Amino acid sequence: MKLLPILIATLALVSCTSPKQETQVTSEPVSPTSYQFLIGTYTDLPIQGINHLYFSPEENILTVETIAGGIANPSFVIASKDGKRVFSLEEQSGTPGGQVLSFSRNPTDNSLTLLDQKESGGDHPCHISLSSNEDFVILSNYTGGSLSVFKVSPEGMLAHAQTIQHSGKSVNADRQTSPHVHSTTFDPEGKRVLVADLGTDKIYVYDFDPNQSEPLKLSSEFPVSPGDGPRHLTFSADGKEVLVVEEMTAILDVFYYENGVLSPKQRLSLLADGFEGKVGAAEIRLSPDGKQVYVSNRGDANTISVFGKRPSGEYVLVQNISSGGIMPRNFNLTADGKYLLAAHQASNDIVIFERDEFTGKLTQTLWKAELNKPVYLFRLND
Repeated sequence: MKLLPILIATLALVSCTSPKQETQVTSEPVSPTSYQFLIGTYTDLPIQGINHLYFSPEENILTVETIAGGIANPSFVIASKDGKRVFSLEEQSGTPGGQVLSFSRNPTDNSLTLLDQKESGGDHPCHISLSSNEDFVILSNYTGGSLSVFKVSPEGMLAHAQTIQHSGKSVNADRQTSPHVHSTTFDPEGKRVLVADLGTDKIYVYDFDPNQSEPLKLSSEFPVSPGDGPRHLTFSADGKEVLVVEEMTAILDVFYYENGVLSPKQRLSLLADGFEGKVGAAEIRLSPDGKQVYVSNRGDANTISVFGKRPSGEYVLVQNISSGGIMPRNFNLTADGKYLLAAHQASNDIVIFERDEFTGKLTQTLWKAELNKPVYLFRLND
């Protein structure tokens, strides 16, 4: 694949000033706090693709640059812990179907160099997960209803290891006539993979053994409520709960989790009282301090819901706030938990919120980046 030249767009921001401080004597200057994210997008032009976002609130800087053009619909993008390996996909269908790609990344200038590219094993791959040792990636093929496992060499080359085809359906005649694998998530131990299948209304638990030629083996299937459509999931800070966003019913489902076994705990609605209209719950994130859970909802809602946890262990709604745009397919928080960035597929922007570190509540800021159909945000550590 030929990558197109880097396109850099620096965004004009509303200027801000800070009150004067008393003169202080410091031994050495302190660098301003800054944050970096990779952005997955849906593409309409060849120059579009994977983007990089830089945000420095103290300097009032917010920039976005295209670091890998010529990739069709790289809707999900992740990186290794050191940020030097990047994995993405091309969310397409037909012949030969979707693709999975690996890159090397130069942290100095964020440039990406394509290392390898393989067929994803199904149509419309929409999610990637990386094993704890960073030697395997697993792809979710949404329309294909399958998941594929690839071995990653130290040089970043991809070798197909396994494809598992789901079967079955559920109650929604428009969206659940066949399996639709929407996400694959390693548990905190890295010994199991939980697979959310929107089409079959099930969460599948697979044992993961990297020493086997086919690393995944089905352990159990857990049905959710008919018509829920499980999409993405995350784990509580202690790893004893699985929190699932149910796309079609706009529900936060909470399950107890022990040794790969799920059992129901709590169901909470993302909808305000009296809400009428279409829904499309999308992303779920745990705050870096583990105190709050955040869930986005698309459709006619366009909200982010904030949930806290009482001393009793019960989850409770803290806030329902407008996401600041249209179709918040994805969002993420900065590593220090001070800001939340919401990516809007339909309004073509990323809106930044300040987060109260005690209550978890969000307040929309004036910072906004405009770019074509941002649909995923991955937080970089460098």
